[in-house]
Amino acid sequence: MPEDILTSVTTVRDSSAESLAAQQKASTLQELDDTRAEHTGKEGTLGQLLRSIGEYAMRDAFRESLAKASTLQELDEIRVKFTGKKGSLTQLLRSLGKLPQELRRQAGQELNTLRDEIENALERTGRKIRDAENEKLEISERIDVTLPSKGRKSGAFHPVIQTMHEIADIMQGLGYSVASGPEIEEDYYNFECLNVPAWHPARDMQDTFYFPDGTLLRTHTSPVQIRAMHEYGAPLRIVCPGKVYRRDNDPTHSPMFNQMEGLLIDKDVPFSVMKGTMSEMLNAFFGKSLRYRFRASYFPFTEPSMELDIECVECSGHDEHCRVCHGTGWLEVAGMGMVHPNVIRAGKIDPDEYNGFAFGIGLDRMAMLKYGISDLRLLFDGNVSYFMSGFGGAESC
Repeated sequence: MPEDILTSVTTVRDSSAESLAAQQKASTLQELDDTRAEHTGKEGTLGQLLRSIGEYAMRDAFRESLAKASTLQELDEIRVKFTGKKGSLTQLLRSLGKLPQELRRQAGQELNTLRDEIENALERTGRKIRDAENEKLEISERIDVTLPSKGRKSGAFHPVIQTMHEIADIMQGLGYSVASGPEIEEDYYNFECLNVPAWHPARDMQDTFYFPDGTLLRTHTSPVQIRAMHEYGAPLRIVCPGKVYRRDNDPTHSPMFNQMEGLLIDKDVPFSVMKGTMSEMLNAFFGKSLRYRFRASYFPFTEPSMELDIECVECSGHDEHCRVCHGTGWLEVAGMGMVHPNVIRAGKIDPDEYNGFAFGIGLDRMAMLKYGISDLRLLFDGNVSYFMSGFGGAESC
């Protein structure tokens, strides 16, 4: 119990003893009534002391604490301080037993009145604080429909998809159409029609993904060329982008990669048209005029066959420590050649009347060269934030 309250209770007890002694000295009823009024009446010494216990010692302390409360947490702390199990008012109520019996009722009424005042004040203040907090929350969460929108963060095409779109657009500008076909392919379209003999290593289980029924995951998009020749005949100009699959799994190769092949079939197609088409497409894709070199090579579906190298897009052959060309100054980007007569014939077109050329480029490699992507694994590891950042030039989608 607080010292001031304890002192007041002691004072009441002492005053009660004085009152009892005075009453015993009274010789008439009038003197007895006067003595009682002076000491135990409502305005008497004991009555004023009892009121001071609640009205001054505690009521003022409570009002001072309540005025400082600004949160429900602080309000709850005040409630515990005054009306909790160990609160000031609770202890004062427990002290009533120490008072003379004739004063307990009056003291109890005074303290109960104070308790009601405290509880009512706590309730009113609690409502005000809750209303203020709700209003503040409503204002903070209010949506002003007149404000401009924040907009949405747009994504970007995957660099390989963007590369495919760019090259397809360039080729469409040269009169080519985009063709597609199944990724699960038959041996007939994937190998036999493309002049790939049975002894060719590409047909081995170690190089191709086969299914139990004999179908396979296509190893190139060339089967689309055969299907297009069967459907449309000649003349024909198409590009065939898509995923292809080979049993490669090392740091520099992926078992799945993206490829685009092109096919032109017409009458009397010269070799120079193939070279001009490739240079036009690559210059447009990289946005600058490049130096080229053509090297003789071998592919079963073209004759003659060659591979195309371009000058390094990073150093143009001037840096022997270049990370892209490793100092050679050249980058291999495509394989090509004049379509083998057996392939034209497999496409149900007369090779004596028509000829043409075909080419194939790796879209993954082209994307890495154009956008400066140094690691092939970045294309497949699902690093969305890397591609959302634009990786040096992605278009929003």
